[in-house]
Amino acid sequence: MNAVNHTPAQLKQVLADTPKDQPVVMLNLLRFRDRASYEDDSGERSGREAYELYIQEAAACVSAVGAEVIWSGHSVGSLIAPPEETWDQVLLVRYPSIDAFMAMIESPEYKGVVKHRTAALSDSRLVANLERGR
Repeated sequence: MNAVNHTPAQLKQVLADTPKDQPVVMLNLLRFRDRASYEDDSGERSGREAYELYIQEAAACVSAVGAEVIWSGHSVGSLIAPPEETWDQVLLVRYPSIDAFMAMIESPEYKGVVKHRTAALSDSRLVANLERGR
């Protein structure tokens, strides 16, 4: 099943299960559309181009909450996964806490740029992770 944005139930569960005083690393698995699919007239671009625009515009939102991209790369294939599960890009973002992540996604600035992410992706996964030993 394809998923691009979280559901309220998923968000509520992660908030309940994640300690508030620990850094959280978000694993982003991304599959791009051939053409971005905007609900407004934001212009014609590829899914990858729309995601690059999202990254550029969201950078201030990420740093404003003390978060940082710790790794980004191009996926070349899965060794253990269903054959149809492929990803174009993988991204790791470390947030000081789950509350910092929430502050970012609830900010007016972020809400103004997330449309590029939604338009860019045909499928994605966003997995919250606690660092080892925490």
